[in-house]
Amino acid sequence: MLRLFIVKPVPAVKLMMEFKGQVFYTSAEDDGFYKFEIESTEIVKPGKHEVFVTLLQDAPSKAVKASGIIFVPDEYKYAVISDVDDTFLISHSSNLRKRLYVLLTKNAHSRKPFEGVINHYKMLANAGVKTGYKNPFFYVSSSEWNLFDFLNDFAKKHELPEGVFLLSQLKKIGQVFKTGQGKHSAKYMRIVRIVEAFPNQQLILLGDDSQMDPSIYLSMVEHFPGKISCVYLRQTHNIAKEAVKLIVQKIIAGGTPCCYFRDSVEAMKHSEKLGLVQLVG
Repeated sequence: MLRLFIVKPVPAVKLMMEFKGQVFYTSAEDDGFYKFEIESTEIVKPGKHEVFVTLLQDAPSKAVKASGIIFVPDEYKYAVISDVDDTFLISHSSNLRKRLYVLLTKNAHSRKPFEGVINHYKMLANAGVKTGYKNPFFYVSSSEWNLFDFLNDFAKKHELPEGVFLLSQLKKIGQVFKTGQGKHSAKYMRIVRIVEAFPNQQLILLGDDSQMDPSIYLSMVEHFPGKISCVYLRQTHNIAKEAVKLIVQKIIAGGTPCCYFRDSVEAMKHSEKLGLVQLVG
């Protein structure tokens, strides 16, 4: 796990992306991240489409090439946005000592999800689906991109719905004690980007009360009226319980259903009541 924080971003390098016979170019930013903005010359069907990105260097023999995925949405009814730590992954975010202990002593195979959360997410992936495609999932977290491989492995092991990770800026080894303490305003903006990318879908928001999810989701409800289908907040401790209840009341008063729950069974029953899922047995 510590090796994931031994990183050195490389700025200003040139990159090339190949997509359906087209070639696009860009440069890495100061933090080593890069982005491509493309306009396809042909209609791109819904689903996943493979792209190839090449790091351009002086010697062609040293070129580094990797593949990625462009996801094009279908006519989905919902898009699901979930926090990570203490929403589906037990992380003890409100206790630094416990958080660092599980982070540094356990891996993707020994960390645990909350009981019942996987079933709930799988049900939401199929909510309102009429085609062969599932609702898109976005895992938005204050955790850093350093943890992507770990989170991706965890998601695959526990068969979470496949989705896109949107994480915080890389941290170096000297900042490991600040892991998971990314700016919450940046997390809000990442969610706004999803709203703008999916103008025709209703959003389902899932989070917890260990950090700022209640306030962020309240802001989403207030700034995008009618866009949020429902909000789910997991109760992880009692310290913030009363304050979160007040936020939940504001969300509901704004016309958005909200469930503040301790066990995933409560959340699933709430989803069933809203007609999102159907419980068996």
